[in-house]
Amino acid sequence: MGYNAKIASNPYVVGSFACIGGGLFGLDISSMSGVLNNEAYLKQFHFPGPSAQGAIVAAMPAGSFLGALAVTQLADRIGRKKTIILAGIVWVMGSILQCASVNRGMLVVGRIISGISVGLASAVVPIYQSEITAPAIRGRMVSLQQWSITWGILIQYFVQFGCSYIDGVASFRIPWGLQMIPAIILSLGMLFFPESPRFLLDTGRDEKALQVLADLHGGGDKTNELVVLEYEEIKQQVLYERTQGAKSYLDLLKPGNPRRVMLGMSIQMWSQLSGMNVMMYYIVYVFQGAGLTGRRSNLIADSVQYILNVALTVPAIIYIDKWGRRPMLLTGTLLMGFWLFLVGGLQARFGHWGELNGNRVWAITDNSAATRAVIVCSYLFVCSFAITMGPVSWTYPAELYSLKVRGKAVSLATASNWAFNTALAFVVPPGLNTIAWKTYFIFGTFNFAAFIHILFMYPETVGRSLEEVEEIFKQGHTFAAWKIGKDVGKKTLEDVLPKTKQSPGGEDSIDKKSESA
Repeated sequence: MGYNAKIASNPYVVGSFACIGGGLFGLDISSMSGVLNNEAYLKQFHFPGPSAQGAIVAAMPAGSFLGALAVTQLADRIGRKKTIILAGIVWVMGSILQCASVNRGMLVVGRIISGISVGLASAVVPIYQSEITAPAIRGRMVSLQQWSITWGILIQYFVQFGCSYIDGVASFRIPWGLQMIPAIILSLGMLFFPESPRFLLDTGRDEKALQVLADLHGGGDKTNELVVLEYEEIKQQVLYERTQGAKSYLDLLKPGNPRRVMLGMSIQMWSQLSGMNVMMYYIVYVFQGAGLTGRRSNLIADSVQYILNVALTVPAIIYIDKWGRRPMLLTGTLLMGFWLFLVGGLQARFGHWGELNGNRVWAITDNSAATRAVIVCSYLFVCSFAITMGPVSWTYPAELYSLKVRGKAVSLATASNWAFNTALAFVVPPGLNTIAWKTYFIFGTFNFAAFIHILFMYPETVGRSLEEVEEIFKQGHTFAAWKIGKDVGKKTLEDVLPKTKQSPGGEDSIDKKSESA
């Protein structure tokens, strides 16, 4: 089925619809966090302890790691669009298994399969969005990936909240079954949207690529200046990369690429080591440690955190292309480190070892002021992430690479996200159960380390086309990231069109061969 040109004429519609793929990750986060103190869930799966629960949660990011690596082949072989459709199909399969699971093994297998879907979507959706949007709005569009994750968390959590009033296993099976609906919508809806113009050019479908660019950025006009600029720029890049030989993983090791690969992988690593997913997956444990033990009150407090996560992502989406990537990352890492140290300090000062539901826990008791302070600091931490690191961690890797290595490099960056996500899902429950408040100091320190790394190594990429970003990394001073000026890599229409001839009247004119191109 071909795409609908009327729908494709709006890049916001095209880019935002693909974000449903990011929402699948959000659905999974709260599908787990919402059942950690669900009596029916605990009974069905034989009251999993910290290590067992960590393994169940980690199954999804482990599958996502495999899915993200698969994008290194799928994105370049079958295309960005078909990979997104495949992700939706795989999610439905995983959700069916989870919904029907009767033991831990079946649940883990279902979560691994769902994880593969999330890995596919989280790697390919930012690539797709970055390749269909103009530079002026690219950051805004790719950051919608993070917003869709927050919406997935929020929606699924309220579904869990409502179903918590149902007795028996239906209280968690119904939410796990309902999460199939967005994936079905994603796979069917993507049939009506265009393939990435860069992928089309790379596979020899030049005329179709020009039409897609015209529909997206020129109201269907193939002679629009922006459309011509993008088309020629992408085409020249594709032709250049073809002269360098077939695509392979060895391309990632060619001069100029290793540093960019590490930057993309590192920013995704830091987004996990910031501690945000700890606050999402294990928010029940965090608030229990703060002294909030009532199940209903815990659910309400959790939902406030998820609402703030959604709301505070909005300013980032609106202003990401004005504020720039570096200021957002630097500000966010400092703030997140500060709030986590406060949480750890409050826990250390006012908490003590006790027992809750038969488990040994470090918790604050009989100190409502300290309890409220920990909850507020947790909220402020989430707000700091939502308005800074959250959206930029998806936007930045999608902007770094040339077309030849983009699919493989972005998938590796996303795979690093899932590798650290998997590790943290395993270690956080036992960590909270053994070193307690020191866990927050560890993640706070990671944030300050990220600040130093970003300050010295991450150049600004805001407002540049993907081909202009390529020029940044050809500069001899790229390791002095703070010296990259806004004019580095900037190109005009004359820069990318074929060489012009000087007319007798002194005016530049494009030769006939160029015009036919």
